[in-house]
Amino acid sequence: MNRLAKCLANYVPLTPLTFIKRASAVYSDRTSVIYNGVHYNWSQTYERCCRLAYSLRSLNVVKNDVVSVLAPNVPALYEMHFAVPMAGAVLNAMNTRLDAKNIATILRHSEAKLFFVDYEFVPLASQGLRLLMSERVDNNTSNQPTMPMVIVIDDIKNPTGVRLDNKLEYEQLVQDGNPQYKGEDVEDEWDAIALSYTSGTTSAPKGVVSSHRAAYLSTVSLIQGWEMGTEPVYLWSLPMFHCNGWTFTWGVAARGGTNVLIRHTTADEMYKSIANYKVTHMCCAPVVLNILLEAKSHERRDLASSKVKILTGGAPPPAALLEKMEEFGFEITHAYGLTEATGPALVCEWWSRWNELPRRHQSRLKARQGVSILSLSDVDVKDTKTMESVPRDGKTMGEIVLRGSSIMKGYLNDDEENAKAFRDGWFLTGDVGVIHPDGYIEIKDRLKDVIISGGENISSLEVESVLFKHHAVLEAAVVAMPHPRWGESPCAFVVLKNTCEATEQEILAYCKNNMPRFMVPKKVEFVKRLPKTSTGKILKHELRKVARYFYTR
Repeated sequence: MNRLAKCLANYVPLTPLTFIKRASAVYSDRTSVIYNGVHYNWSQTYERCCRLAYSLRSLNVVKNDVVSVLAPNVPALYEMHFAVPMAGAVLNAMNTRLDAKNIATILRHSEAKLFFVDYEFVPLASQGLRLLMSERVDNNTSNQPTMPMVIVIDDIKNPTGVRLDNKLEYEQLVQDGNPQYKGEDVEDEWDAIALSYTSGTTSAPKGVVSSHRAAYLSTVSLIQGWEMGTEPVYLWSLPMFHCNGWTFTWGVAARGGTNVLIRHTTADEMYKSIANYKVTHMCCAPVVLNILLEAKSHERRDLASSKVKILTGGAPPPAALLEKMEEFGFEITHAYGLTEATGPALVCEWWSRWNELPRRHQSRLKARQGVSILSLSDVDVKDTKTMESVPRDGKTMGEIVLRGSSIMKGYLNDDEENAKAFRDGWFLTGDVGVIHPDGYIEIKDRLKDVIISGGENISSLEVESVLFKHHAVLEAAVVAMPHPRWGESPCAFVVLKNTCEATEQEILAYCKNNMPRFMVPKKVEFVKRLPKTSTGKILKHELRKVARYFYTR
């Protein structure tokens, strides 16, 4: 058997680029993209990608060059998920909520060759470029930051005419490209396809490099795990800069679906799109669930005729929220992922027998992060001091570790962080969790956010989940604060709903009735808003700085 050799017929590098080529042949007349009155089918989308890839090569883009993009969910950003790797390059989709300093940092670190900027973000990008240029002026060494060529993405339906000095514009590149160009061959599935930067809650963002292999396998695993059938209508309520849209940029093409793109994630935009285009699937962070729930009456639409499947990540949605979403016509699946895992790594697969359980019990099960997607070979919860697995009792906490082909290649130019992230054949996530007897994993906290009070480990997420169930609470974050006897104790920062009122005593009494005594916060601080990163993650280290000065009773 060892004499049987690989050849072009039986061994092809795995890449999600095959999805759009197939879509153009199999689903050519199906609608691929809908955006602000603009419609494309899969044949047209593939041709536009081929044209753009050719133009990128004409601009001297070669293998492993980084092409950065600062844009909301518009057709250009979707097309670049295929066109950039077709040209052999690596896509870096930037977070549109970054400030100029972070943009300059990423452009410098990635050494981006091209920088595509949506017309709305030209002023912000210009600030970032000026900062990068000032570094060149101040830096007299040979290690000068690279200045990228900048290309404006104008509005596709109503062009604004916004341009930069070189006058280059996205649509012109598409029109000038060769429709017969089919892209560079992917020679090695280990080659990089995307460079994504972590949000950096406590440190500088890290550049996560994903391979063609990881992107392909993660995409296939997610459309299978979420049971996404053929002809889905997918609403882009999740920014594509989040792990390449959790790989659904490529996944919708694989299923011959329709991408409904929206520029702003507002309740009105989402409900209108769901009703007008009969949306079947969407992904979002938990904050978007609140946007949908708190929509004004004139913004809502009747969804009784069809269920919309939502895949959500982040903090576990409270049971009460899940029940309300079900009443509104949404079917929620909870997932867990991170940039380093090329999107979701665990999905809460649903068992039909659970449908017979009471609604509250179902909600508790849905709040678990679940089991690994197929692209992972193994997942575990370990005591990282010994690297021994914790008992499957749903109580003993350890660090969630992953192994599989959807894990990142590594952090770009960061040997120190790579050494920390990979150990004994595992990727260490930095998240604390438990394994239930049925094998389902549930996150309890970030490793650095666990509160150690009198020798007891307190999960801040568990305390937050109880707080979320209070009728007056919109958002909550729990951190450690000093305690003269216990070392640390929980401190809760709470944002109340606009229409509700509550006192600290009421919240504390509620907690005492709904959680073990040692977990009850010693302090409740009401705030108008919680500090967050550009991706919506709560900056708990900032809250810990505040909590450090609170008097504990």
